Amino acid sequence: MRTVKLLLMTLISSLLLTSCTVDVHEDVYVDNSISLPQLMEGYDLWYVDYARTTGNGEVPFLSRAFTISFLNGDLFANNNLVGIGSTGNGFGVAIGYYSYTPNTIRFHHSIYGFYELEVYQLGPNEIKLYDRYQNTTYYLMGYQRSTFDYDRVFYDNIHYFLQEYVAWEKVSTIGGTTNAFDYENYLKFMAGGSDDTFKSSQDFNVSNLNSIYWDYTGQYNILNVPGNFYTKRLNLYYNNNDYETFKITIVNDGKIRLLHENSGTIYEFIGRGFIPIMREGVKRTKSESLKK
Repeated sequence: MRTVKLLLMTLISSLLLTSCTVDVHEDVYVDNSISLPQLMEGYDLWYVDYARTTGNGEVPFLSRAFTISFLNGDLFANNNLVGIGSTGNGFGVAIGYYSYTPNTIRFHHSIYGFYELEVYQLGPNEIKLYDRYQNTTYYLMGYQRSTFDYDRVFYDNIHYFLQEYVAWEKVSTIGGTTNAFDYENYLKFMAGGSDDTFKSSQDFNVSNLNSIYWDYTGQYNILNVPGNFYTKRLNLYYNNNDYETFKITIVNDGKIRLLHENSGTIYEFIGRGFIPIMREGVKRTKSESLKK
């Protein structure tokens, strides 16, 4: 994971739109009279701003991607936050290929098959991809790898990052006063619609993750910390009406730090059992994304 500034490009790339294009979502379009390939391949990464998605349909490979890239006919995506910035030299993994018409992109995904999406440019590095068949729109922002803030993507989407490991194992406890959470050694975060589920365990030094006995279950959410974008608040709500509140920071893409707000104790957890996102049944949901 790299810590870099998120800067907009000074070189403006645009899309050549035909005069007969209908504005179906009342967005304001720009036209700098360059070709669609020049626009799409002029940026290393297109960040999928999933919270802005509209419509009831779904383009599965966009719902599962944080970024997509167009590289000489080959389509790449960062579907996981773990490894983002390093996997595939920052482009992610190959997920298929693509071709152009004058104002659409034809995607051929290795799992989900064929999709043809209309492209509309909304700003210097902003586009929308419109699936006319499903009346569904995705909004994307273009960046270069050298100026893309991978850390910001982590914190923008920390909800999903926590779900990319089978379990989080406590590896250190620092300072603070004694409290009940001292005895919990494993955490597990699972997607569950608008209310996400977590589990915790008091097992110790488990070698087989499948053998962990989960003592507690509840719901969790993640909230902003005013004035500090690179710290979030993690709330664990147990089914017995207890709850714990932490400030959570990311040490790296396999380690997190939790500051227990009531006791002042700092806990460090490492991720175990990485879950690659390149299969059916794993995706983001709009309700989860909005929690950021």
